[in-house]
Amino acid sequence: MDPRIREHAETIADHSTGIEAGENVVIAMPREAEDLAVALHEVVGDRGANPVYLNNSERASRAFLRACADGSDEDGGEFETPDHQLALYEETDVVVIARGGANVSEQSDVAPETTAAYRRAMQPVLKERLSKRWCLTQFPSSGHAQLAGMSTEAYENFVWDAVSLDWDAQRAHQAEMVEILDDADEVRIRSGEGTDVTMSVAGNTTLNDYGEKNLPGGEVFTAPVRESVEGEVHFDMPLYRQGREIEGVRVRFEEGRVESYSAERNEEVLDGVFDTDEGARYLGELGIGMNRNIDRFTYNMLFDEKMGDTVHMAVGAAYEECVGEENEANESAEHVDMIVDMSTESVIEVDGEVVQRDGTFVFEDGFE
Repeated sequence: MDPRIREHAETIADHSTGIEAGENVVIAMPREAEDLAVALHEVVGDRGANPVYLNNSERASRAFLRACADGSDEDGGEFETPDHQLALYEETDVVVIARGGANVSEQSDVAPETTAAYRRAMQPVLKERLSKRWCLTQFPSSGHAQLAGMSTEAYENFVWDAVSLDWDAQRAHQAEMVEILDDADEVRIRSGEGTDVTMSVAGNTTLNDYGEKNLPGGEVFTAPVRESVEGEVHFDMPLYRQGREIEGVRVRFEEGRVESYSAERNEEVLDGVFDTDEGARYLGELGIGMNRNIDRFTYNMLFDEKMGDTVHMAVGAAYEECVGEENEANESAEHVDMIVDMSTESVIEVDGEVVQRDGTFVFEDGFE
């Protein structure tokens, strides 16, 4: 086994989740990531915790979704919340999930409305899982390497270099942006001719993602005040969802709500997202990518949203930790991130002051 896999497992157990003796741990990942699952079982055993292993199979999920949708009407079919899965997470202390399946397009022939209906049914399970200590990470499978346009070896190096960062140094770097946003009332983002959007973050908390719940980490993020978002956004970096590439997304917000949208390619996938529930038409997250070790776009949101010189916004559920007591947390079965390139002709303004111009922050050398 590649020694970097054991290092990856130790980073998850010690840095990301802090697994302790006697705790119940769910390890969920595809067959292609079995080496990481084995290493995690060794590490969990060393720490005296109790693992349960779930094989996340995209093929099996596809088969179930298509079978349930067969002959259904336009709502995508009916699904029940799996109470047995909910019970598992109720008894769990830590959840570790790894992506890395063989075929990233496995669910490309599942109708968007079916996916939306299933996510609605799964919302209680997702909410319970997110209430635990959790980590989402990536195993460098050949399928994801192909999607990224890289050889398997090059992708392995890319992934393991990204997860083995000096996370204390990254935390300190990002803390300067956290301090700026935590005291803020209004954020304005402008990029090119297509993006000019404002939102309030007053009363909400900004979190510093340095490789805990997401591994790799490398962003700061908060929740917009639900009805405060106004303006237009051109998400000029692609989104890969449900086995399909969505390009050239444009969204217009009024009083926080998505009032119109379009995409140059695979717009019907967006239809399924925004029709999931009412909360899917509101922003749940504003995130600023600050990890410059992630230096290329790979069609994998776990990495792409952390890239330096980017901003991402997620329609759907807000993270409760970000929402202040006086504000309403946006609730939804969806949480879909989309990215804006901020490297040229772009600024982030906080309360009228420019804090980033063309990707360079006010606290960095080279800011003008």
